[in-house]
Amino acid sequence: MSNTTTADFLLDSRGTGRALGAWVVGAAFARNGAACAFALGDGTLRLARPAAMADDWTTAEAHPGGACLALAADGNPTGFLTGGDDGRLVASGADGAVQEIAQLGAMKWVEHVAAHEVGLRAASVGRQLHLFDGKGTKLRTLATPTAVGGIAFDAKGKRVAASHYNGASLWFVAAKEDKPRVLEWKGSHGAIAISPDGTHVVTAMQENALHGWRLEDGQHMRMSGYPSKTRFLSFTARGRWLATSGADSVVIWPFFGGGPMGKAPTELAGGDGILCTAVACHPQHEVVAAGFADGLVVLSEIASGKVVPVAAPGRGPVSAIAWNAGGTHLAFGTETGFAGLVDLSRR
Repeated sequence: MSNTTTADFLLDSRGTGRALGAWVVGAAFARNGAACAFALGDGTLRLARPAAMADDWTTAEAHPGGACLALAADGNPTGFLTGGDDGRLVASGADGAVQEIAQLGAMKWVEHVAAHEVGLRAASVGRQLHLFDGKGTKLRTLATPTAVGGIAFDAKGKRVAASHYNGASLWFVAAKEDKPRVLEWKGSHGAIAISPDGTHVVTAMQENALHGWRLEDGQHMRMSGYPSKTRFLSFTARGRWLATSGADSVVIWPFFGGGPMGKAPTELAGGDGILCTAVACHPQHEVVAAGFADGLVVLSEIASGKVVPVAAPGRGPVSAIAWNAGGTHLAFGTETGFAGLVDLSRR
């Protein structure tokens, strides 16, 4: 895979790339698709316009003097949400304007953020999960047994989940009481995802494995065999497959026909021993974008296994990857500070 000589064709012919000088912590598109943001370890957001990607990119000083730790598309159509090591939860506009939503502790880290288009924002600090509305008003603070390892809203914005040591907790946002449904499994749980139909919760564990729960009956699902820790979980649009990083291929688990228990995963775009470090499923089709530890970025179709290179190796491990809502543009970033934006729309 990483020996592909024409791997930069799409990046060169239909995209743009920038050396930004700091680790790319996250990538996201605004919900209206008009802007793309790269959150950096130097505390800034670099903002590009997909419609004119060759133009100068705007800088938002989201966490000056510190580092961005997490990035998400905000609930409003045009902005972005970040957490930093300065204890601040910040909303940034496509024009670079920055608004502090909350100071959650000057000596604390806002390590995870999430938002939903219904007007919800979430941010975690230690053992606390803070919920805000779209105007920045604090709704409530939810407590977890240990430090939060990851957070996610369900597709309708009715529930929010947080992973932590020995499992995960799931709350109804509008419930009068803050009593969660606790999903138990021993060990340290990090990245978390809720299936699009809301029937399953899956977490990535410290022990190089995934654990899942079927919410209908609490059935446990264990998915193991990874040589490295999984940091990215991404369901396909209809929830039939879960794509994951952490192996020397894109590992995808079937969530149909009674799966994934008792079924082997499908492996895509592997074969040369280079770890897959980031994945993102296309918002409409069963296609996965994946980045590898050598900097290679590819697209892979699940049904056929066909692989199309997007960017060549050589720019450092891919640390961030994201689609816009229409599935026409792909953004990625690396640990060495390279950021790429590619137009994949039909022409």
